[in-house]
Order: sequence, then C-alpha cells, then structure tokens
Amino acid sequence: MPQSNLPPLTWLRAFEASARHLSFTRAAAELHLTQSAVSQHVRSLEAYLGRDLFLRKTRAIELTEDGANYLPGLREAFDLIASSTQTFIGADRGKDLTLQCNMAFSVFWLAPRLSRLYAKYPWLVLNIVTPIWDPERHAATAALEIRFGRPEEMSDAAERLATDRFFPVCAPDYRERARDLDSATLFDCAGLTGTWSAWSKSRGQPFFRDKEINLASTFVISITAALNSAGVTMAHDTLVRDFLNAGRLVKPFEHAAPLTEAYFLLPPSSHAHTPASTAFVDWIREEFQQGR
Repeated sequence: MPQSNLPPLTWLRAFEASARHLSFTRAAAELHLTQSAVSQHVRSLEAYLGRDLFLRKTRAIELTEDGANYLPGLREAFDLIASSTQTFIGADRGKDLTLQCNMAFSVFWLAPRLSRLYAKYPWLVLNIVTPIWDPERHAATAALEIRFGRPEEMSDAAERLATDRFFPVCAPDYRERARDLDSATLFDCAGLTGTWSAWSKSRGQPFFRDKEINLASTFVISITAALNSAGVTMAHDTLVRDFLNAGRLVKPFEHAAPLTEAYFLLPPSSHAHTPASTAFVDWIREEFQQGR
C-alpha cells in the first residue's frame, strides 16, 4: 500500500483504544491525551475514511458495522508492529509489569499470594500502584489493572474474576457484642452499594440506628479495625476469606447478600502484551478459578 494511503498513526491509535474501551475517556487516559483530543482524532479518521466508525450516544459509544469491520485488520497490524519491535528490544524488556489495583485488594488478597506468583515466575518484577479514588486518572501508567466496580461501568474487555457476597465480620472476641447492632461499633467503606442498610434490607429487616456508622475510604481501614476488635465491619468474600479460614475474623450473622460490585481484570490489548503481563494474567486466572 502506498504510504499516502495511510492515515496518521495517532488517529489509528485513538480509534483502536476507543474501540477496545468503548469510551473516549478511558482511551484518553491510556494514551495520555485529553478526551477531546481522542474524539477529534477519531472524527478525523472518520472523515479520512468517509465512514462513521462509532455511534455516539449520550453516555456511551458503540462501533458501527464499518467500525467493527475496520478494527480486526488494524489490530492485526498493531500486533505485527509489536512483534517486530519485540525482536529488536529483546525479552528482558518484558520482565517488568506495572499493575494497578485498589489498596484493599493489594493488601488482603494479592500480597499474601505473591510468594506463589514468584515461585512460578521468579523473573517477574512488579510495580503495584494503588489509588484510592479516581482510578481512571492513574490507569494510563499501568500495563494491567484489577478494578473494583459495577459491571455496567466496565468495558467489554474487562474480565470478571469473582462473584462476591457481602456480610458483617468481626474479631472472635467481639462476636457477642456484634450481634447487638444498636450498641455495637459499626464500620463501613464509603461509596459502595454493599452497605449496612442494603444488607439489612436483603434479610427483610429495616435498619434503624441512633449511633453513627464509622466510614472509611478503603477496606484496609475498616477490616483492620475489625481485626483489632474495634467493632464489626461490612466486608466481602475476596477480601476476608483468608481471615475467616484462619479464624482471625468471624461472621456474627449467617446471612450474606449478593454484592453488586466485583473485581475485574482489565488486560492489555493483544498487541500490548509482554511476557510479564501474560504470566500475571495466566496466574491470577488460575488463582481465582481454583478459589485460592
């Protein structure tokens, strides 16, 4: 193909990233551009091709038939470029992995299992990034992300790792006090749907309480408080399974409710995979599939 028939690479990258995320905002974060710049790059490509590549809705974008037909060939071309580049830079450049995930997942699930990861892949080097709020702002620097949120907030590329339930937990020596919810010290994590009120409603009981509930910006605070007998906190399977199995936390009530939010794996696009990202993705899938 003559080079004059090739649109600018910036337009193609903007389209591919937007198609993968189905979001100009997420594509912009990945490409270190503004949302308006990505949108303009895509419009320029559409004008160049004489075809609409996206249907633009109020809060979402969808690929048109032309966009869906154009995307596979473009991805194949990016894969070929990545493969050719890897030949020159060598495999050593693929040992490092920047991973973004929230603080609670990093502390309570990932860190206790890192020995198994390094036993299997001793050459792997991790840089773990843990923003508490606004993960979109930091995601651009990460090759791989594990995000906690509602399914409707995730892109089509997101892979659900687990289906959790939420329920109260406390230290064994706090169990009896925890059963009196009117007087017990309660903790919760702000900004989530799995609240004390939602849990009580799911068991068919209204939740009225004069005392305020203590709120934390991360489960690291609320669960650590419960571990140290400060009170009882709402939690979910992935974060506290190890503590329950070890007897460090107990469930003062048997009832558990389905959690709307879940942990999702946001893998790199196929052309952006490295030996490190491939190894980590294979490992974490295996861990969750085996319920470990």
